[in-house]
Amino acid sequence: MATIPQPYLFSWREVDAVSDLGRLKLVLGVIPDEKLVRYLEERRGKGRDDYPVRPCWNALLAGVVFQHVSAASLLRELQRNGELRDLCGFDPFRGSDAVPSEDAFGRFLKLLIDNAEFLVQMFHELVDELVTELPDFGKHLAQDGKAVPSHGKPVRDETKASQPDGRRDTDADWGVKKYSGVRDDGTSWEKVTSWFGYKLHLLVDTTYELPVGFSITTASESDTKHLLPLVDETAQLHPQLVERTETTAADRAYDSAENNRELYDKYGIKPVIDSRIGLWKDKENTRPLDPQVADYFVYDEKGNLYCVCPQTGEQRTLAFAGFEKDRCALKYRCPAAAFDLECKGRQECESRAHVGSFGRTVRVPLNIDRRIFTPIARHTAIWKQLYDGRTSVERVNSRVDILLGFERHYIRGMAKMKMRMTLGLVVMLSMALGRIRLNQSELMRSFVAPVRLAA
Repeated sequence: MATIPQPYLFSWREVDAVSDLGRLKLVLGVIPDEKLVRYLEERRGKGRDDYPVRPCWNALLAGVVFQHVSAASLLRELQRNGELRDLCGFDPFRGSDAVPSEDAFGRFLKLLIDNAEFLVQMFHELVDELVTELPDFGKHLAQDGKAVPSHGKPVRDETKASQPDGRRDTDADWGVKKYSGVRDDGTSWEKVTSWFGYKLHLLVDTTYELPVGFSITTASESDTKHLLPLVDETAQLHPQLVERTETTAADRAYDSAENNRELYDKYGIKPVIDSRIGLWKDKENTRPLDPQVADYFVYDEKGNLYCVCPQTGEQRTLAFAGFEKDRCALKYRCPAAAFDLECKGRQECESRAHVGSFGRTVRVPLNIDRRIFTPIARHTAIWKQLYDGRTSVERVNSRVDILLGFERHYIRGMAKMKMRMTLGLVVMLSMALGRIRLNQSELMRSFVAPVRLAA
């Protein structure tokens, strides 16, 4: 043993040090868990109380905060860490004997799985608290789906699918996701990934990178059909949040006319959803703006609008002039008039319509194609800026993997997956809310930064 020749004058308990347990104290101080623990205590009644509900619940939260990969790892930490046992509320006179066995703790987890609706309620209560604390929380949202592989083995024999054995996952299935793009040299690329397990659908605030809604499905579920249900649920549970929502961003997996139409017509939310190319069956590069009228305006699948010179056939991009809410239409101007360009067919083009001092104006109703035309024109800088906010979901997904432990876990079954995911997101929101109330908003997304609490 390496001896210390000169003992320190003060012990660490007498120094104003920042304990790592401060992060757990932060969560315990704000999490709305009283309904859950009271229900579990009433359910236990006058039965054996060797391992009380509240210490076990606090210990479970500690497992999430300190990123334990399994219940066994958490229980070993409790066995050797008396300070953590004290904070969780275990009887100090019993010492390490107060820590529940793996079997006892497993029964407690099973009880939480059966009553997971309390955890969902906590999540939504925390969202409401954040709506109150942050005046712009929910202003810009984004949605994405995330692969969550299962720890269990796939079911090979269909006749045994209904016979769980603790190793296989009889609830999960296979999911496939394709990524594609274009290289700098113009060649296209495609990458296909597959996994066995589940999928997390997250609705996230892009400014604060915090979830406002979520759902868990099997891996094979399509992303597209889960956008509107999540927004509908959020509007029902958090109407004040949705009232302040201006945009919702998503990748091309959510590209559909129904999603764009319902978001804007029902909630006034402007969709910022990337479009898929190649869905036109006729394989045309452009289509006439109005097939019933022989005119000089065409558009492509990305929502770009062009005019075609009646004299030379030259194609130019129209000048965007904004969105007219009362007409639910995008407004464009003649590029020759807007940019002072020479156009040989301008006079012939202008003879087809009434033209003001700003040149010919073209209005594009969104109903021409709700999948392509949106209130925020796709080719504008503001659309690109808002779409870049979608990456906030990817950062939340990264924290789900690394900080909440879903990159390496031992979860099998839908019920346990839902309970564990909900618990992790509840801790994430609790940590953020606690930081805000301690005037540490810049650390609201951190799980590991130390917390200095008031005495």
